[in-house]
Amino acid sequence: MLNVAPEVAEALAAGRAVVALESTIISHGLPRPDNVAIARQIEAAVREGGAVPATVALVGGEVRIGLDDAALAAIATRDDVIKCSARDLPIAAARGATGATTVAATAHLAAQAGIELFATGGLGGVHREARDTWDESADLVALSRTRICVVCAGVKSILDIAATLERLETLGIGVAGYRTDTFPAFYLTDSGFALPWRLESPQEIADVLHARGALGLDGTALIVANPLPEDEQLDPDLHERVLRESLEAAATEGVRGRDVTPFLLGRFHAGTGGESLRANVALVLANARLAGEIAAARQG
Repeated sequence: MLNVAPEVAEALAAGRAVVALESTIISHGLPRPDNVAIARQIEAAVREGGAVPATVALVGGEVRIGLDDAALAAIATRDDVIKCSARDLPIAAARGATGATTVAATAHLAAQAGIELFATGGLGGVHREARDTWDESADLVALSRTRICVVCAGVKSILDIAATLERLETLGIGVAGYRTDTFPAFYLTDSGFALPWRLESPQEIADVLHARGALGLDGTALIVANPLPEDEQLDPDLHERVLRESLEAAATEGVRGRDVTPFLLGRFHAGTGGESLRANVALVLANARLAGEIAAARQG
């Protein structure tokens, strides 16, 4: 059921580097009409790293691994685009729906296509108040059973980061910092939580992926946490104020489940005067470039 774009198919057949990209950021994470141009910038960053980009989405019930201009326009501009996690894919596909893929869905489909590297902004995780709501992203369970390497800026700072790190450990998902000893928090360089491993180069990460396969431990994901430089992060004081106000608004308006993240990100965009969008774009581009470099080193 996978429609693999010709450039991506040729690269995979030839053993060249390919990086998967999610599409939820296009449909739900970036403002219109900038989302189309930014999506192509993200793909360009993968190419700068030495790999072929493969943006993943569901278009008219068909899984696309690599989007042409028409498919990208559909994801970026249509009002009926569904946010698809892995569990939604069969129903959405059978109904001929158009959907943007989350981390969970993208990781699954990328692995099905034989793609080992995946770049995104931030992972989903354990939500605040999860002990009462049991609200935890499907990303975590999906990554616990998917052969993929995800380059990200940690998890979104709107989540319970400590609980998320505990769940990653329990699920057996490897986590390492790229040139950092602390876990990043999406808009923020440093969440304050230490990481067990630090990796210094794309080649070192490629070596880890090789060792993982040789040891028979490649049934789960490896997360490479790539922080924004301090001078590019969102101002921490501004971040704390907007986060507090956004969480209060979500509680007041009864926003729950999968609607929480886009609601809070929208509040951040409005409350920071566009600074959160600047940081978001910067971190996604950096992750895409690094993923391209790792993929190229893996094939080298």
